[in-house]
Amino acid sequence: MSAVVNAPAHDHHEDHGHHHKQTFISKYIFSFDHKMVAKQFLITGLLMGIVGIGMSILFRIQLAWPEQSFAIFEALLGKWAPDGVMTPNIYLALVTIHGTIMVFFVLTAGLSGTFSNLLIPLQIGARDMASGFMNMLSYWLFFLACVIMLCSLFVEAGPASSGWTIYPPLSALPQAIGGSGMGMTLWLVSMALFIASQLLGGINYIVTVINLRTKGMSMTRLPLTIWAFFVTAILGLVSFPVLLSAALLLIMDRSFGTSFFLSDIFLDGEVLSHHGGSPVLFEHLFWFLGHPEVYIVILPALGITSEVVATNSRKPIFGYRAMIASILAIGFLSTIVWGHHMFVSGMNPFLGSVFTFTTLLIAIPSAVKAFNYITTLWKGNLQMNPGMLFSIGLVSTFITGGLTGIILGDSTLDINVHDTYFVVAHFHLVMGISALYGLFAGVYHWYPKMFGRMMNKNLGYIHFWVTAVGAYGVFFPMHFLGMAGLPRRYYTNTAFPYFDDLADINVIVTVCAIITALVQLVFIYNFFASMFYGKKATMNPWKSNTLEWTTPVEHIHGNWPGELPVVYRWAYDYSKTNSDGEYVITGQDYVPQNIPMQENEEDLHH
Repeated sequence: MSAVVNAPAHDHHEDHGHHHKQTFISKYIFSFDHKMVAKQFLITGLLMGIVGIGMSILFRIQLAWPEQSFAIFEALLGKWAPDGVMTPNIYLALVTIHGTIMVFFVLTAGLSGTFSNLLIPLQIGARDMASGFMNMLSYWLFFLACVIMLCSLFVEAGPASSGWTIYPPLSALPQAIGGSGMGMTLWLVSMALFIASQLLGGINYIVTVINLRTKGMSMTRLPLTIWAFFVTAILGLVSFPVLLSAALLLIMDRSFGTSFFLSDIFLDGEVLSHHGGSPVLFEHLFWFLGHPEVYIVILPALGITSEVVATNSRKPIFGYRAMIASILAIGFLSTIVWGHHMFVSGMNPFLGSVFTFTTLLIAIPSAVKAFNYITTLWKGNLQMNPGMLFSIGLVSTFITGGLTGIILGDSTLDINVHDTYFVVAHFHLVMGISALYGLFAGVYHWYPKMFGRMMNKNLGYIHFWVTAVGAYGVFFPMHFLGMAGLPRRYYTNTAFPYFDDLADINVIVTVCAIITALVQLVFIYNFFASMFYGKKATMNPWKSNTLEWTTPVEHIHGNWPGELPVVYRWAYDYSKTNSDGEYVITGQDYVPQNIPMQENEEDLHH
């Protein structure tokens, strides 16, 4: 099968020499080349990340020092912060757009869009993606979605303001509050385009992995990164259309007088004509995407971690088959746990116990991954570069964030902390920070492949240590705020004397958040400056086994100049010795996948 696929791909490369003389527009803007599309996704994702983190700093300042006047509020928020005091409406809008940008535009598109595009063809030995055009279209729909989301910030009545989960009736009645009007409409249009982008990308990734693997690259020789991207794409294909249907029904309720999510509504003493709908239906539709979504966010980060940890431990990954099984189990289970977001929605207690069971079940494959990372690190020859540090940081936050998930996944325990800062702390650690660490690890590790230069290691160390301490400084105290009962999404708690004692903790959290946000500027500087001034990269700077490090440093159309590489072994033959106790390749503690098996070595991978 793979030989048949490769023949035309190879001819295609030989016949199209003119691809090297592309115009600026066809090379850098509307590019079909997966490596360029990956860079476009990454840079767009990072720029959106700056916006999202900036918003979080604004509302953190409000939470730490409520009702105080700040010049920065007046400068950035204008009429929404008269005399520099933030209004409740803009606080809610900032929380909404921050959540939307970070979950969808940074952690979904920025992570999966970048590394699926960059690594799938390079690591399976393909010339490019199955469809270059669909790949290009996927990016530009994403870009358009970003532009529309940012435009919604400048609407006169304000941006969408019903939380990133946009629950009706607040989101379904344009006249409810300012942000329910045009801002909400733009949010829905932006998300529809974003979902189209994800579906085009996902189909492409799946077809490429199934059809375009090079000779010898069986599914059980794939690097774990590719397994993670493959299952992520399948999850996206299964769950994103459900969110699109919810968005379309919401548009119908808002603009065409239907009542899918509305019933018996009173507004300003007036009875509205809507009858028979249910906002809980929207919750089901939203969370049927929303829970697989958190695994769409975290699985690529876990795949990247598998590759970076194995490479920098100079050891084979521990439990390769178990890791694949855990990815598949997480993928399947993630589609049957969405009800744990709705334990307080009046759900039948028996159904609650079913969702509790499936939610606690998903802890098993997650723990398998955590234990396998730790066992891979155990007694390894650890190379502590920035990528490795962020990968180890991911293992830490994945465990600490996952432990609180066991509490929230239990319907009886969840009721006490539902909609408090305990939930915010949980999902930011296990999904937000963990996935960001995966993104950073991937950028530090594959930067030489993307840009042909190395990032500055010392700036990377500063970035890691300040971020690691700062992130825990932000989200660790939040657990205690939540256990004390502090609710989410309140722009101030000064009306409740009960919470006065918690004000100091909010100040600590905000100070840590500001420091952590500022140190990301070190990363942004390192990222852009290294493109021009970084040390030139060698072909295989990390001494890694996977196929992308067999391609030349300069990017060429078709990835490999001659024949496609043939694969003879799995991706994790690090520190491998033959029957004489010597390294398989003398003086080299790694064996790339395209090196044939030697006579006196055994195939470690069964």
